[in-house]
Amino acid sequence: MFKAGGAQAEHAFTQLVRRYQEKIYWACRRMLKSHEDADDVVQNVFIKAHHGLMNFNGSSEFYTWLYRIAMNETINFLRAQHVRRTQPIDEMLEEPIATEAEPVEELGRREEKELIAEAIESLPERQKQVFMMRYYDELSYEEIAEILGTSVGGLKANYFHAFKKIEAYIKARLKQSTA
Repeated sequence: MFKAGGAQAEHAFTQLVRRYQEKIYWACRRMLKSHEDADDVVQNVFIKAHHGLMNFNGSSEFYTWLYRIAMNETINFLRAQHVRRTQPIDEMLEEPIATEAEPVEELGRREEKELIAEAIESLPERQKQVFMMRYYDELSYEEIAEILGTSVGGLKANYFHAFKKIEAYIKARLKQSTA
């Protein structure tokens, strides 16, 4: 349908944007500092996808192809901006302000989220990327392998090492705070 062009192709592409825009936005947002940066990258993703639809051969799922474009655009944006950090989890998962009855619990949750965000930030880039794609985006190892162009075995090792490093980081920080 896209190769034929015309109004039908544009309508179909509009439907694809509506279907995947939010998922692509959040995939990019987790790696970028601000909403505005994520919006800019997502806009570029869909422009590239629109231009590349003629070459999409269907050898992978459309979302996998689109996600790969999104990750490449995000990485390119980060390189251009010299930014090497992910959005803190506590800002992404904003919770309502605690009532006076639960300030201690709210403070504890915020501190936990900050600690997790710090732990993720401490990971090497590849481990961070694999961890976020697997844990937050809930992509299969096969989908991640296709997006990153690597082996499933290597991804599993990256995820395992990332998880262990996050765990060790949190344990060390908790031990420091109780000492």
